[in-house]
Amino acid sequence: MQEQKMILQNVDSFELKDIFECGQCFRWKQQENGSYIGVFGKNIVNIKKEKENIFIEGLCEKQIKQTIEEYFDLKRDYRKIKERLSKIDKNMEISVKYGQGIRILNQDLWETIISFIISANNNIPRIKGIIERLCQKYGEKILWKNEIYYTFPTPEQLKDVTIQEYRNLGLGFRDKRIYETTQMVLKGQVDLNQMQNNPNTNEIREQLLNLSGVGPKVADCILLFSTLKRLQVFPIDVWVRRVMNDLYIKQPQEEKISKKQIEKIAQEKFGDLAGLAQQYLFYWRREKWESESYMESQGVEKANFAFHK
Repeated sequence: MQEQKMILQNVDSFELKDIFECGQCFRWKQQENGSYIGVFGKNIVNIKKEKENIFIEGLCEKQIKQTIEEYFDLKRDYRKIKERLSKIDKNMEISVKYGQGIRILNQDLWETIISFIISANNNIPRIKGIIERLCQKYGEKILWKNEIYYTFPTPEQLKDVTIQEYRNLGLGFRDKRIYETTQMVLKGQVDLNQMQNNPNTNEIREQLLNLSGVGPKVADCILLFSTLKRLQVFPIDVWVRRVMNDLYIKQPQEEKISKKQIEKIAQEKFGDLAGLAQQYLFYWRREKWESESYMESQGVEKANFAFHK
């Protein structure tokens, strides 16, 4: 690997906070100067944005231009996507405006599977801590600018790890799930390469659901946030359930809303961009919706954000 640098100019939809803090990734850390450092694959990259220029440097396996284009999905026209979603209704227009810098990353499939198994019933600081300890213990050490970084461990690097050793990292009930999923991949019960090349989203989802610790929401996150890149899937968690109910369903008893009901509305309204719509709505709801003054300033009626606390 070699140290490389590049500058991106006038890239639409590229705000660091929107990308790295919208819930799709866990290995990017904000620095004191506002830049972010992340590890993906065997790449260690620092990114800083100043006005319209994005300064990127780091250690990359391949040419940095190709690495960044692939990982940040730079060949996708997010301007057209945002224009299309913004025309759906006022809610989407506001959420797209709020999260206008979001890009869906092309993350390694294996890392995404394990990361979102870890994310189940967990909070982001704890998820990040567990993943970092997992990488430090079993990943490959890389030195850059006098700092040590660790790659995400491969299935082969985890083949001899016991359930107790996972538990020692703070995984809790997820220890057995990570162990079992790793063994399934190592034994060829699930073929990640075949999955990567399968155009049938439903077949891939069923294969993912066979993995220990992967339920419907985790499966959809893997489909959306990894190199599988299925933009039509609509992961549903408590925030998404709440925003869909408050905006579109308006059921007084939120817990009675079924996943199928939400998915039906999402497909009808957002179609093949449902996953991106979910990200804009999720990010907006989580970050800003609890501020009534913000909503009123955007012209959204108070009735539309009477949330269930």
